[in-house]
Amino acid sequence: MRMVAIRTILVAAALGAVIPAAHAEVRILASPGGQVGPFIDLFEKVRESGERVVIDGPCLSACTLVLSMVPNDRICVTRRAVLGFHAARSIDRRGRIYAEPEASVAVLQAYPAPVRGWIVRRGGLTSRLLLLRGRELAAIYPRCR
Repeated sequence: MRMVAIRTILVAAALGAVIPAAHAEVRILASPGGQVGPFIDLFEKVRESGERVVIDGPCLSACTLVLSMVPNDRICVTRRAVLGFHAARSIDRRGRIYAEPEASVAVLQAYPAPVRGWIVRRGGLTSRLLLLRGRELAAIYPRCR
């Protein structure tokens, strides 16, 4: 099996709607987030590969870790891009959701300064979903060409 095929399977399994568009590009079309571990694994591989990340739709919750793990100069956004941020949380065995304040602080500090500043100006990471898109997003990340 070729490496590209293996990578395609890994990306599909980890993120669902993240598609490697070419050898030099990973395209995020729609990611609702999920458990942090698979995103960290994937974005470490993307960072090491040198590939560019095109955010071309919703990148919510754990998906936004891409901003902390891939260099800013290798991330671009389309007009459809939306980044969604909220406080870290965990689910116990009974399905109860609880806050993870220490993890929220660590995640916020890991975001690039312009993203961190945008979040802080809107009240910080809470249970409410903050959506960064449009002109505000394009002021932080370049539009894809």
